[in-house]
Amino acid sequence: MSEGGAPLSLAAEGKLAAARTRLILDKPFLGALVLRLPLKPAGAWCRTTATDARALYYNPNWIENLTSAEVQFALAHEALHCALGHFARRGHRVQRKWDLACDFAINPLLLDEGLKPPPGAQALDLYRGMAAEEIYPCIDDDLDSEMLDDHVWDSDEGGDASTQMSGQGEQQSEAQGKGGSDNKEDGGAAPSEEIDPDAGGSSPQKVGAGSTAGDEDGPPPPLTAQEKEQLQQQWQRHLAAAAQRAREAGKLSGSLARLSEAALAAQVSWRALLAQYLTQVGRDDYTWLRPSRREGEVIWPSLRSHSGDIHVAIDVSGSVSAADLASFLGEMNALKGTMPVRITLFACDTTLAADAPWVFESWDELRLPRQFAGGGGTAFTPVFEWIERSGQQPDSLVYFTDAEGEFPAQPPNYPVLWLVKGKAPVPWGRRIQLN
Repeated sequence: MSEGGAPLSLAAEGKLAAARTRLILDKPFLGALVLRLPLKPAGAWCRTTATDARALYYNPNWIENLTSAEVQFALAHEALHCALGHFARRGHRVQRKWDLACDFAINPLLLDEGLKPPPGAQALDLYRGMAAEEIYPCIDDDLDSEMLDDHVWDSDEGGDASTQMSGQGEQQSEAQGKGGSDNKEDGGAAPSEEIDPDAGGSSPQKVGAGSTAGDEDGPPPPLTAQEKEQLQQQWQRHLAAAAQRAREAGKLSGSLARLSEAALAAQVSWRALLAQYLTQVGRDDYTWLRPSRREGEVIWPSLRSHSGDIHVAIDVSGSVSAADLASFLGEMNALKGTMPVRITLFACDTTLAADAPWVFESWDELRLPRQFAGGGGTAFTPVFEWIERSGQQPDSLVYFTDAEGEFPAQPPNYPVLWLVKGKAPVPWGRRIQLN
């Protein structure tokens, strides 16, 4: 029994309903996502809260001992795991380390929204603004931090890469399609009864209604590969709908707007796009133009070659790691070897490297001419100013950077492809997310 004399499960259920209503009113983006998760009381297997992307499981005793503000945090925490597709992005990563990375990615977002974390919630400023894939390699293998919740979407044996729609890279491949269920609003449905947010209701979903996943005696079974794929597509639609609703209400913060845009943006392989750029500007083709009369009356096709002129700039301010630079240059070499492309290489932090640029013909290996110390700020203008002063007109400029620096006020009259390691936007040109 709770202190007020009501049964513990009913007291916890009432607290959950009140917290969800508060989220809908104050934080409509998070509230709309929470509404998508049926609430199910759990047994001893659930320490605090848990989710398998189909429902939200909770320990009534733990919920009863939280304040209403802390319950809001716990609900939003589980909903964001689902909306960001953490259940489908682990691949071959170690489960516990991945679960910690997911918690470290979410909790700073909720703190920035003014939500109060329950006791034991892990939040480090070091990881603010980073995706779980970026955080994962930063976590020590021996870290013994306790997670806030239980992630029961797969077991340690169930995280093969066949179901990952990882992002970035692969960090959230946003394939659209039908998820094999029957939600009337968007073609996909949660496996159990839920309230339609469009109806304006704020009463709680029926606890445990219609779901066969999990019960009070044990955790739900891990998701299959097909379930992960279907649920990720479904949560993509939920995320888009929640962002739209909050935007219309004028209550979508800048950080959550950027988060939803990044999660919903179609991810393009930067390698494929780079190959496309190089193919367009460096190609061999045949011409059927009439040759000189001295060559006779028969018209034979002749081979016309165009050697592409690509300018490549790399950010050496220290914000991009040496390993990332090596990977980028290796990919450029692999692509350059398949087509005639002449590359002019720049290295720049706040100023252009004194001995730059360096020219590599199509038969030369592209490499850094020397080591760069890094550090300091970043400015992109020196590269564009050099090109303008030289009077050159490259077929394209490819800039490898974290995009945090000083941009020219106006775009140039040649295509610019920004390969961005990080989350910063660019004011013009084509931006491709690398991580």
